[in-house]
Amino acid sequence: MDEMAHNFYNGRICLNVLSADITNAKEIYEATDGHVLIGLLSSNYNSVHEALEDIKVYDKELDGAISLGLGGGNPEQWKMVADISREYQPRHINQVFPKVGYTRATVNHSQTMINSLVKPTGRPGFVDIATGPTNKDPIIVEVEAAIQLSKEMGGNSLKFFPMGGTSRLEEYEAVAEACAREGFYLEPTGGIDVQNSSQIMEIALRAGVKKVIPHVYSSIIDASTGRTKLEDVQSIYHFVKQLGDQYGE
Repeated sequence: MDEMAHNFYNGRICLNVLSADITNAKEIYEATDGHVLIGLLSSNYNSVHEALEDIKVYDKELDGAISLGLGGGNPEQWKMVADISREYQPRHINQVFPKVGYTRATVNHSQTMINSLVKPTGRPGFVDIATGPTNKDPIIVEVEAAIQLSKEMGGNSLKFFPMGGTSRLEEYEAVAEACAREGFYLEPTGGIDVQNSSQIMEIALRAGVKKVIPHVYSSIIDASTGRTKLEDVQSIYHFVKQLGDQYGE
């Protein structure tokens, strides 16, 4: 993922956060020295055209540091994400596990990073890959199997969601160890905040995961304004630099 290389601090960590608007996004980008992806959620747009018009503005102002998202992991948004990616080749795409292959073919760009959404199962070493719009019953496989399938489909990382902050650390550690063994990237998501972000990032880095993208969303958003709080971003970025220096390439 050469296009994303400069988004990772010391080659290891890249934050993924939301923003209320382009001004908020630019503040975050500057505060993190560009070691960030700003999440733009397909669920916030009524059409592909509307999304593309907004994305063009962000792309120009953020030097392409955009993560195209579903919106709360909503599987019903998978097709809109893929359709947007057909017209705009984002640096990073969030996608439900069964639709990764479709999306890789649609984006037709080898440098775009695509994650594969998998869910916790309550069993360390196993994940649920039934994250698509029609899979109502769990499909539980070993983490290594999920990684191999994702690789076959053109995926680059596992998005472990919802991990509930530190409530599933044993499962998360098993996922991190598998990603490290398989040379796969990892994106912990759900319940990450200023207080637990350092611990969650370090578990993955200590396990040997090459690249980690923690998604820190609602916990650092000011509910009254909808803006991602710059002071919280700065606090987490402080941990990013500490850990990036310790575990850097």
